[in-house]
Amino acid sequence: MKRLIIKAVCVLLVSAGLLAGCTEDEQAAMVQQAVAIESGEECHLCGMIITNYPGPKGQLFSKGIEGNLKFCSTRDMFAFIVDPENKHNVQQAFVHDMAVTPWDHPDEETYVDARLAWYVIGHTKQGAMGATLASFAKREDAQAFADAEGGDVLGFDEIDLQVLVDMTRSH
Repeated sequence: MKRLIIKAVCVLLVSAGLLAGCTEDEQAAMVQQAVAIESGEECHLCGMIITNYPGPKGQLFSKGIEGNLKFCSTRDMFAFIVDPENKHNVQQAFVHDMAVTPWDHPDEETYVDARLAWYVIGHTKQGAMGATLASFAKREDAQAFADAEGGDVLGFDEIDLQVLVDMTRSH
């Protein structure tokens, strides 16, 4: 028991030392995590009730905004991200890994780092308000989804306003 307490104290001291060497932004990013979307919560972009719709959802943290912003779809999250006023303020973003969760009701335990995820556009599945980006932690899973449902695989940095506009026109 005594060893366990000493080990816990050591972990706390090392963590505190690491945080002390970080900038305020780096410290904030270390504690920013996706949280469960509660029934009745509204999309930050469109105001729709998030849990009423199928497909992957998104969450992000942005400089100057308290707490995390929640979105009814990955498309709405990216619409926020690609806005020039917001683009450089996004600190952390999360999306569901649709390879490990049902499309109709994504599990809140399946969020992954949006910047490392892969996205399928132009597929046949519907999200909130129609077309959305299907999100996956692994490129292979995104490609398998695209092979089954149609569409193209893109990385985070390939998604811009034109991609979003083209997505909505094709549906």
